[in-house]
Amino acid sequence: MPVASDIRACTICADRFAATETGHAPRPVVWFKEGARILVAGQAPGARVHESGQPFTDPSGDRLRDWMGVDEATFYDRDKLAIVPMAFCFPGYDAKGSDRPPPRICAQTWRAAAMEEVGDVPLVLLIGGYAQSWHLGTKTNVTDTVAAWRDHAPRAFPLPHPSWRNTGWIRKNPWFEAEVLPALRARVKEVLA
Repeated sequence: MPVASDIRACTICADRFAATETGHAPRPVVWFKEGARILVAGQAPGARVHESGQPFTDPSGDRLRDWMGVDEATFYDRDKLAIVPMAFCFPGYDAKGSDRPPPRICAQTWRAAAMEEVGDVPLVLLIGGYAQSWHLGTKTNVTDTVAAWRDHAPRAFPLPHPSWRNTGWIRKNPWFEAEVLPALRARVKEVLA
């Protein structure tokens, strides 16, 4: 995988990450190959993923796998799932302890080549506003985009980020668990059959 190898070696954001509150070095987390059936298009790895080197090895991953109705073995099978975030490295925390947004230079540098290598997939999960904007060209907020999920299904499902920080959002929007998740699980099962 030449593109994946190039991404793994990327240090384009070294100075940017060194200047964050976490002062860390780049560690691109690459988890894709051609032929996957599902593309998980996320935002950027968090601190735990930066340490583990494997995507979604945190409570967000547990929640996402539950939303999809898959176990860890299925989720981490690169023949079944490609995980291509908008930025491949943990962007660090700001002074308030919040995640910094994915640096645009990562998507500008790598996204087209990564998507070309992944190829056409029958199901794309668009997690968060950055992925939704890039893939759908939307300028709406996450709530409105997720609420319009039927406009994009069955090929794409816009989703909120599965972070614990969005637990309040999930409670305020009960239609998400009642309508979106059953349709998502059914589509995941269909695509992986």
